[in-house]
Amino acid sequence: MPHSDLILITDDDPEIRSLLARYLTGQGFRTQTAANRRECEMRIAQTPPDLVVLDVMLPDGSGLEICRDLRARLPHLPIILLTALKEDVDRIIGLEIGADDYLGKPFNPRELVARIKAVLRRTTPEEPVAEPARQYRMAGLSVDVETRSILAADGSAVELTGAEFDLLRVFLERPGRLLSRDQLLDLTQGRDRDPLDRSIDVLMSRLRRKLGEKLDTPAFRTVRNGGYQLALPVSAHVVTR
Repeated sequence: MPHSDLILITDDDPEIRSLLARYLTGQGFRTQTAANRRECEMRIAQTPPDLVVLDVMLPDGSGLEICRDLRARLPHLPIILLTALKEDVDRIIGLEIGADDYLGKPFNPRELVARIKAVLRRTTPEEPVAEPARQYRMAGLSVDVETRSILAADGSAVELTGAEFDLLRVFLERPGRLLSRDQLLDLTQGRDRDPLDRSIDVLMSRLRRKLGEKLDTPAFRTVRNGGYQLALPVSAHVVTR
């Protein structure tokens, strides 16, 4: 079934832009392309995309800087970074500043499509369903799964990216359960973990930092060679809308 999502491809290589635009269009997506930061910003201002595929190396600026700026201005805009296979530092930094995923060059376009679909699934608000909505409460936080919103005890909003929210939701639905990095990656992104993949560790660091300002005690426990575990009690409530 065709997709209506608009994907902005930002890469200075014209062959990559053309290849990805043709392939994504063939998969039912709408596409825009940009060769540099200036064009990327212009496209976003004119017609906001549903997701940005962003190369780390651009002629007029770093993709990491663009990612940071976009995350500050458009916190809910999904971003997938394209990096060279050996640029592990850039991948980690990219995740730390808010990228939803990354893909190392060279890559198979089918893998990019799979990543795009996975990111869009976890960042797009769920359609209303007949089942009652569910909220979770933890140490003063109220987490609404349907609206993907979080409120602190004082009523202020806690802003999480789509990837961060999905990671938190996995723990809320499995309170007290020890979850390995492989399990977390499969549950949140639907893919296996590469031995050098540190995305879960980076997301955990971001999640702890954002929730740490609201919680009096550590929310998560790190188990050496085991994974992560939610350390706080959780209560679930059915909400009538």
